[in-house]
Amino acid sequence: MTTLWTRTDSPVGPLLLTADPTGALTSVSVPGQKNGRTVQDDWRHDPAPFAAAEEQLAAYFAGELKDFQLEFSTAGSEFREQVWAALDSVPYGATTTYGEIAARIGAPRAAVRAVGGAIGANPLLIVRPCHRVIGANGSLTGYAGGLERKVRLLTLEGSLPTVPDVL
Repeated sequence: MTTLWTRTDSPVGPLLLTADPTGALTSVSVPGQKNGRTVQDDWRHDPAPFAAAEEQLAAYFAGELKDFQLEFSTAGSEFREQVWAALDSVPYGATTTYGEIAARIGAPRAAVRAVGGAIGANPLLIVRPCHRVIGANGSLTGYAGGLERKVRLLTLEGSLPTVPDVL
């Protein structure tokens, strides 16, 4: 299966976008991202399938878009897919906790660490809003794209927690 890719600039740095042959978005990555994607030799550079994603990302960063309407194609375990679907339901300008995500998918409280692992494996940074998940005490816990980017995204959305020592 051919992976299509392009890069686009953003206020949080260059974004690497990938898609499957149908044009469905498979990842959004930033440089230095934990488990982020990098262009492979067998990938094909083709910006055409990414026009809608680039347009919506630009509108999001301009504060004009609150909900992405893009076709995704991600592959994960059933558990990860449930966690990622729960992320999709966290509205713009809101935050949630790892425990709340666990509860949404019917997982026990003890599954919080596994929920964190699934969130950290989210292949669609920004578009699938893993940046909206914070610690139970309001702290800004890990973000695969880096805490500085998480702060920028939450600030853009007006949802940065006002808790001392959030970094």
